[in-house]
Amino acid sequence: MKNIWTIASRDFKSYFFSPIAYIVTAGFLTIMGFMFVNILSYFINQNMRSMEMNIGKGASITEGVVSQLYGNMNVILLFLVPFITMRLFAEEKKNNTIQLLLTAPVTTTEIILGKFLSSMLLVLVMLGFTLIYPIILFLTGNPDLGPIFTSYLGTILLVGCYLAFGLLFSAMTENQIVAGALTFAFSLFLWVINWASQLVGSTWGEILNYLSIIRHYENFSRGVINSADIIFYFSIIGLGVFLTHRVLDSLRWR
Repeated sequence: MKNIWTIASRDFKSYFFSPIAYIVTAGFLTIMGFMFVNILSYFINQNMRSMEMNIGKGASITEGVVSQLYGNMNVILLFLVPFITMRLFAEEKKNNTIQLLLTAPVTTTEIILGKFLSSMLLVLVMLGFTLIYPIILFLTGNPDLGPIFTSYLGTILLVGCYLAFGLLFSAMTENQIVAGALTFAFSLFLWVINWASQLVGSTWGEILNYLSIIRHYENFSRGVINSADIIFYFSIIGLGVFLTHRVLDSLRWR
């Protein structure tokens, strides 16, 4: 565990020695702030209109703001995570330091988990800044705490899938742009894979729906923690880590 933390802390600090962490975080918070203001304004206007027309109270703040906000957050992270993972192994290979890392007194698993943890820590820092949004909602309204908590949990698990395969593609090439592009393309594919479920039979349709990572987020957005969804996310993360291990093993024995 000590070796994992040493690698994670080294890589986490290196994010802030380059513009990556600042640009990604600033871009993320700018877009999220813009969305929060607009979603909240739209929710308030719709509820006021409903009250004026005497057609009920309108949507709850959980449905009208929380679900929309965190659903959009996952889309933003889909675009930004590749910038976080693309350098993890690709930069080591480009600088010819990958062999030093692989011959260091640490296991391949410790290297992978350390780099995965470093990228996850950066994402958690970014998500930490967004806690201001539920604080504002609690100060001005009465949202349900459950969906907010589960939305964050679902987002962390979802991002974990992005990160795991981002590690894989970064380990496969020394070109950071290629690694980032492959990460984005594959993550997007896992988002939209269920679109083809209408074109195939019922059995294959169920399989494609199951493989869609965003479909497993739906329960989290409603405040429901389903063990099947958690197992799915950990399985995808485990697959990405396993394949990264295979790639690094091939480098170790070249």
